[in-house]
Amino acid sequence: MMNLKYNTQVGYLQIINKHLKPAFRLYKLKALNNASIQEYANDLKLKGFAKNSVVGIISTLSGALNYAVEPLHYIQMNPCNHIKYPKYTNDTKKETRYIIDPDDFSRIIDRFPSTSPFFIPLMIGYYTGLRISEAFALTWDDIDLKNRTITVNKITVKRNFGTDVRKAVAIKGKKQEKSSWYFGTPKTSTSNRTVKFGDTLHKALKNAKRQKNMNRMKYGEYYTEHYLKQEVDEKGEPMQRIIPVSRALQCALPSADMVCVRENGEYVSTDSFKYCARVIHYELRIAFNYHSLRHTHATYLIESGANIKDVQERLGHTNIETTMNTYVHNTEQLQNQTVAIFEKTIESKKKQA
Repeated sequence: MMNLKYNTQVGYLQIINKHLKPAFRLYKLKALNNASIQEYANDLKLKGFAKNSVVGIISTLSGALNYAVEPLHYIQMNPCNHIKYPKYTNDTKKETRYIIDPDDFSRIIDRFPSTSPFFIPLMIGYYTGLRISEAFALTWDDIDLKNRTITVNKITVKRNFGTDVRKAVAIKGKKQEKSSWYFGTPKTSTSNRTVKFGDTLHKALKNAKRQKNMNRMKYGEYYTEHYLKQEVDEKGEPMQRIIPVSRALQCALPSADMVCVRENGEYVSTDSFKYCARVIHYELRIAFNYHSLRHTHATYLIESGANIKDVQERLGHTNIETTMNTYVHNTEQLQNQTVAIFEKTIESKKKQA
């Protein structure tokens, strides 16, 4: 557990407290067997749990039992090894990934124009394919307007209770303390990357930076700046807490010139963006979430014949299979391209005969 990121630890502890402890708290470790766990897995499906949820719960149990086998030697074998997951039909609900066509994106930008704090996050997502946690972690020193590149080297992570993971899980759902935002490390090593962008985003970013400097002068001492406080995470590794401070106050901490901010300098977080997503979904009637922008970006690149290796590196994927299987939607245009290629090949064969 200690080798995992904070949010991953929280997820596992929620599974343990909500599902595994109620089901198996009365069992002694050596009394757990294949039959009891198989019955539990089957029961999860009958209760309406999706396949991914069942797999996640049983995998968490299996990981704990593997640890009991080695290195603890409490039991000789893991009873989860021979579990057969309940069969799910192909119509099981899957995560929906939407493609935002140019007309719909124009409607979105008309609703959230350059004066909106959500304009820049929307533009970054659509024109670069960054993940939401990457886009909202950008500082202006990550953006090279001259060379038109964005450097991705961090993400934002919300933490409600410092590094105390168990406390965060134990009182989830109750009235919580004010949370803080932190800079964390990217999802994988390949997520550290430099992404090029074109004229449209360049113009938007250039205007946003100029407007931010004007807003600093407009609000004066009431403008909010952000600073970084060095702390340590649950693994004892360094991390940075993002601290908002009024310009009226002096601060000796290093500054973070955040890209996603409101007119008065307040940070716009991924939580704040939920309002924007709701408006797009319910008011504009466009099926949308922030990941749609990333999915759209990848799909349009592939449709236009972009090199798949370049798309993989642009999105920060570890392997090409993730790019192809997860983000490249089989659109009608791709299907027509396939038919056209086949027809062209047949005609070429006929001429050669």
